[in-house]
Amino acid sequence: MSVAYGSSSVSHETTAYGGFADALGGVATIVLAIVGLAGVRAEGMASIATIVFGAALLIQGGAMLSEFAQFETSAADASIAMSGGGISALFLVGIAGVVLGVLALIGVFPPVLTGVAVIAFGAALLVSSSAVWRLLTSPAIAMRFQSSTPIVRVVATEMAAGSTAVQAMAGLAVTVLGILAVCGLYAQNLTLAALLVAGAAILLTGSALSGTMIGFMRPSTGSTATAARVD
Repeated sequence: MSVAYGSSSVSHETTAYGGFADALGGVATIVLAIVGLAGVRAEGMASIATIVFGAALLIQGGAMLSEFAQFETSAADASIAMSGGGISALFLVGIAGVVLGVLALIGVFPPVLTGVAVIAFGAALLVSSSAVWRLLTSPAIAMRFQSSTPIVRVVATEMAAGSTAVQAMAGLAVTVLGILAVCGLYAQNLTLAALLVAGAAILLTGSALSGTMIGFMRPSTGSTATAARVD
């Protein structure tokens, strides 16, 4: 008995589970921001939420990079593989957010550092929204979905458009709130509000990413089983 698995199947599973973990990070960020806005150790909640959201960006970047790596062998999708600017921003800002959150948590200028991290988060969400759109609407992914029903394809397209648009708008809002927070206008509350918006945005993006990839991994009725072979 022999079993063979395709590397693309592993990539899709990695992207799906990465999107799921990313969505969980968004939920955790939202909960921490709400607790902070309720007045329960607002400064500490903002610092922890900054760390969690930075980690969520790293997970999102890793999940997207795993899927983009499959396009490198396809000449038709070479332009998609080159859209690494947004992914690089996710990695760099994610690492910076974790570092700034840790420094704020130990008491090093918490309002300023969390505010700066929020500005970086907003910029990363805005820049990476185009990479998310290219991933979810890429020709290589669309080809995997050809055997699905038209309504499923429409839903997948709407999910891609909606999630990327919300991420771009949320990125702009988070950046503005971060700038106001750094200027000293209700710094703590604005930082927590910005983290709440950022968490909601990445929750939507992660859910769309994992939901779309799980849909692609489901075998269609007219396709043959190529992911595994049992002799």
